[in-house]
Amino acid sequence: MNAVARLNVELDAGLLGEAVALSGARSKREAIETALRELVRRRRLAGLVERAGTVPLAWSLDDLLEMREQE
Repeated sequence: MNAVARLNVELDAGLLGEAVALSGARSKREAIETALRELVRRRRLAGLVERAGTVPLAWSLDDLLEMREQE
């Protein structure tokens, strides 16, 4: 288990309620953790998209197809 950070924050009650409902979370804490994970995932993905095509790859199409077959 990861370390747990405790904090006291004021949140918009309506927004939090909507997040709980839309996420299907069983608790406010679960909804907040889900939202944080989603934010991090989206930002990381955006960073990868920005770098798309900027990293030279040394694999040929045949190499990639062979790797796929080995999975």
